[in-house]
Amino acid sequence: MAVKEGQTCRVRVDNCTAEGDGVARIDGMAVFVHGALRGELVDITIEHVGHSAAWAGIEQIVEPSPARREPDCPYYVNCGGCCFRHASYEEELEVKRQRVEDALRRIGGVDITVDTIHGAAAPDRYRNKAQFPVAQGPKVGFYRPRTHQVVDIKDCFLQPPQCAALTEALRRWMTDHNIPAYDEKRRTGLVRHLYVRTNRAGEALCCLVVNAKAGQSIPFEGELVSVLRAAAPSLAGVMLNYNPARTNVVLGRDFRALWGQDRLEDDLCGLTFRLSPRSFYQVNRDQCEVLYDLAAEFASLAGNETVLDLYCGIGTISLVMAKRAGRVIGVEVVPEAIEDARANALRNGVANAEFWCGDASDAAKRLLDEGLRPDVVIVDPPRKGLAEEVVDTVAAMGPDRVVYVSCDPATLARDVKRFGALGYEVKRAEAVDMFPRTGHVETVCLLSKNREQTEE
Repeated sequence: MAVKEGQTCRVRVDNCTAEGDGVARIDGMAVFVHGALRGELVDITIEHVGHSAAWAGIEQIVEPSPARREPDCPYYVNCGGCCFRHASYEEELEVKRQRVEDALRRIGGVDITVDTIHGAAAPDRYRNKAQFPVAQGPKVGFYRPRTHQVVDIKDCFLQPPQCAALTEALRRWMTDHNIPAYDEKRRTGLVRHLYVRTNRAGEALCCLVVNAKAGQSIPFEGELVSVLRAAAPSLAGVMLNYNPARTNVVLGRDFRALWGQDRLEDDLCGLTFRLSPRSFYQVNRDQCEVLYDLAAEFASLAGNETVLDLYCGIGTISLVMAKRAGRVIGVEVVPEAIEDARANALRNGVANAEFWCGDASDAAKRLLDEGLRPDVVIVDPPRKGLAEEVVDTVAAMGPDRVVYVSCDPATLARDVKRFGALGYEVKRAEAVDMFPRTGHVETVCLLSKNREQTEE
């Protein structure tokens, strides 16, 4: 019997997606049930039928899961930020752990059990960076799922308290002085985003992204600084970012300081890092320390090894590894990040780390041509994973170990399969919940060189 839109039926949910939706089957077709949990018996209505799957909404939960919880956030239904607030944290962790294991098995072809996921001690208020889109109203918040409609949010449970105070101050400033929000369709209006970065000491750096050309003044700048400072006494600086381009990228190229500092310092793994608005820095500091400690454990450094760190950003992993290695080379394509990495090495007195600016593939080939044979290669690529030529070049260098830090289980599994064909075998994989209540999960995977295969 074919599945049809508008059809109602009762199904048992077998699995759960990364987005927090249940997965059931009707006549062999996968049906994604919004908001359902594993094991639940639910009455559903089919809302859309595709070529190989269907999507449905819940009419009634007949047998609820013991893991079901009443969402504690009033914006949960409309906001696109969280997707597990209707489940216990333990259930969320198990779904994420299983997701990593399934990807490695099904996509990577690896017979492995991922028996550990490192959950967060604090699943709320963990983010040290927030980017709030602004719309007419004024509305300051987050987008509805799969839209650019801004949900006006007074407080987000993933953000520190300073964010709620600063977003409310921005609304008040815009209302009091009739400051227009940016309109994406007409490309008119001024205020596009509010960007907030915080550190372990509780300080905050606030940046207003505006639809204006570099260097231009905006109305009532002094009043903006005053209202933001009054809202957050821990504020360390207020900046303007100019972004007149027709783009979904939040930050433009040019900045101007309105008051105070233009960057923050933060402590991570016993090191101090200076952070500008553009700096890539993991948004969950506590879980980042768990992640990096795990990567260092997998690297098994004795003190004299050469480590190559591809996609090094501002040098966080490189400098953590430098405390345990003989020499570390970090590679990053963003020039500003390399400048920050070099400055961070000097700030922390690390003399055995050097940083190269360049594309990961090009830099790895250059190092290979120069005869570099690292003992350990660490990769922490963006969500799209590694380019195939990067895998080839890393394998050609012949490191004993490759430590792969991944933010996407599917691309990790794809790259693991590529490494496997080149003589590298997965030895360990553990998940780290860097982004509680959302669908994202990090993985640290250890690949070791299979001497017998590579010598054949």
